[in-house]
Amino acid sequence: MSRGSEVSWIPNKHYSGIYGLMKLVLTKTLPAKLERVIVLDTDITFATDIAELWAVFHKFKGQQVLGLVENQSDWYLGNLWKNHRPWPALGRGYNTGVILLLLDKLRKMKWEQMWRLTAERELMGMLSTSLADQDIFNAVIKQNPFLVYQLPCFWNVQLSDHTRSEQCYRDVSDLKVIHWNSPKKLRVKNKHVEFFRNLYLTFLEYDGNLLRRELFGCPSEADVNSENLQKQLSELDEDDLCYEFRRERFTVHRTHLYFLHYEYEPASDNTDVTLVAQLSMDRLQMLEAICKHWEGPISLALYLSDAEAQQFLRYAQGSEVLMGRHNVAYHIVYKEGQFYPVNLLRNVAMKHVGTPYMFLSDIDFLPMYGLYEYLRKSVIQLDLANTKKAMIVPAFETLRYRLSFPKSKAELLSMLDMGTLFTFRYHVWTKGHAPTNFAKWRTATTPYRVEWEADFEPYVVVRRDCPEYDRRFVGFGWNKVAHIMELDAQEYEFIVLPNAYMIHMPHAPSFDITKFRSNKQYRICLKTLKEEFQQDMSRRYGFAALKYLTAENNS
Repeated sequence: MSRGSEVSWIPNKHYSGIYGLMKLVLTKTLPAKLERVIVLDTDITFATDIAELWAVFHKFKGQQVLGLVENQSDWYLGNLWKNHRPWPALGRGYNTGVILLLLDKLRKMKWEQMWRLTAERELMGMLSTSLADQDIFNAVIKQNPFLVYQLPCFWNVQLSDHTRSEQCYRDVSDLKVIHWNSPKKLRVKNKHVEFFRNLYLTFLEYDGNLLRRELFGCPSEADVNSENLQKQLSELDEDDLCYEFRRERFTVHRTHLYFLHYEYEPASDNTDVTLVAQLSMDRLQMLEAICKHWEGPISLALYLSDAEAQQFLRYAQGSEVLMGRHNVAYHIVYKEGQFYPVNLLRNVAMKHVGTPYMFLSDIDFLPMYGLYEYLRKSVIQLDLANTKKAMIVPAFETLRYRLSFPKSKAELLSMLDMGTLFTFRYHVWTKGHAPTNFAKWRTATTPYRVEWEADFEPYVVVRRDCPEYDRRFVGFGWNKVAHIMELDAQEYEFIVLPNAYMIHMPHAPSFDITKFRSNKQYRICLKTLKEEFQQDMSRRYGFAALKYLTAENNS
């Protein structure tokens, strides 16, 4: 239930607006059986275990119901500038960035009436609050000093612009909470700000896995999964030269879904399509271009370390293009293990698609302008809702970093003839896209069916309920091939769209392709995994899968 109406009558000049006043109604907002709570502002950095702060509740005596640190600025002393009139406070007053609340006792004391009467009385003269809830808390405390247990200053070292916090941290080696309570936050005017900024960045970029060790002793539902995982791992042969590859499919990755704000309601005509892709830090620069080419929803899985996640956040917040789009879902999968879990990433992005159809793409491809609308029309034309079809978007590539992107199929064909564009991987891996039949596509005006061939790996549009990617394929090689094979085994028809295209943009080779090319063991293991996958296919699909074993595979 919204409690905003209970404080919206209070005029507030503070930048937090109505939200800054919401701490006043916690006795009513939080469950009645909840006895105590620690309230923290969002602009604080914790440099210790919060359990230490919980332990302070035991020090409360008598009628003490609020744990607060003294205000470290001169604000409530009223001497900051001429005619400065702060709200009433006891001495320097208290800062409400960190509050310990004994909710059960506050309720018995009729806290609701207490703060409301005080606010009404003071507002007759003051007209509005300057520091939101803090002004009202201090006015109540001035009348009832016995309510407060004063916390040591290191529980709320305040870095506002008018601060005497140095007196606190100069004498204390153990800083527990740093409070960035300047409206300018990290750009606060404090002579030691670089020290505090570095402390903040250290915690921000702390590897989340290191925090897991705190959980070793905690029982959890995950223990059952953990037992299954141990069983699977114990079945692997540690002397197998491909052990690291096999282990990878059982790795559990920390995942942060919807890392940034996402808001999208799929079109009501049931034709909506989400573009699905995965990427790491070195492909981040492709995002803005893709957003300019594809106006529909996008689901992305990003493979990042904790530090890179913060860099990504800063990058996204600094981009007008990305901040202007709320229909792009960013899911972060945190780095773990030594291989790039390409198919796990694809599965994460696919699993969180909210539209009936998805376009399974790669981050280094730019879709043609208008592809989103064209795919939605094709979904109806080819009756994807009631048939098992995979619509193929033909793939091309350029070797030029600056490309005048073709606005039409006719323009693309003339660029092909001039040698500005090529069919994708034409130079190095023709088999991957040969069945698309580019010669036929040149003159096609209606969709046409093609047959599966060995090593086929087109980019397709399918229903949301299509099979997942096989996690055994990590890094480079066979990750898409195996998926297309599975679609074929499940009797999907492959239909090439005559007026669709996508173009691969040049970039430096990935770490994994370099490993594949230079490491013989990598290539041997990939071949072994391929053979095992094909055997699994024949077990799952029986006679229908025989062709995968007999297909000539030189890859």
